[in-house]
Amino acid sequence: MFPERRTGVGHRCGASGALCYPAPYPADVEPHILANAGNRGKDARGDVPAAFQAALDALAGVRARPEIVLEQIPAPQRLAPFAHALGASVSERDGDEDVEIASARFIVLYDPEGHETWHGTTRCVGYLSAETDEELVDDTMFSEVAWSWLTDALTESGAAHATVGGTVTRTASTRFGELASPEHSVDVEMRASWTAGDSALDKHLLAWLQVLANAAGLPPPGVHLLGPGGESR
Repeated sequence: MFPERRTGVGHRCGASGALCYPAPYPADVEPHILANAGNRGKDARGDVPAAFQAALDALAGVRARPEIVLEQIPAPQRLAPFAHALGASVSERDGDEDVEIASARFIVLYDPEGHETWHGTTRCVGYLSAETDEELVDDTMFSEVAWSWLTDALTESGAAHATVGGTVTRTASTRFGELASPEHSVDVEMRASWTAGDSALDKHLLAWLQVLANAAGLPPPGVHLLGPGGESR
């Protein structure tokens, strides 16, 4: 329904090196604990709750596909007693530089006492932004298709989830004056959140990375696109 590959001209980023197959991010990272939370959410020894630690352990085993760089980022504060966050990005080569064409964040919020609006103890929050083709900004079905990337990915990954909500936004920009090229660009943004039904958050992260891959126009895993000269890229 939509082009297999979207244009990759985006804002310039620093030299990020070759796109390599990243190792899992460290399993022994210290999760963020809400300041002034007291003993809320801790056991008698003041430790991280077992359910949240199990979720972190599951996330630590996730390997992103080669085109996606996955890393830990600072977690938000004051949203929940415990939080953990990851950042992901997709770049492509443009001459001598890597150009970021899509980025995403995956945040885990955990409240051992439960949250009324979550209907559970663990809330996953995702945000992504990617450049896309100009003709898609006027496609009335694009937002519905983009949202289905998430719902389908959660189902296909086997992630136990409930109360899914979010938005899909398409933005067309025209640059003037001395701003860097390109003159015209179209971006798609998705904000979503859902409640995890268990601690197997690896399935939830993999689902969100699949949404990022779709937004970035990446081919299915194992499929290589051919460049103008017929070379695999």
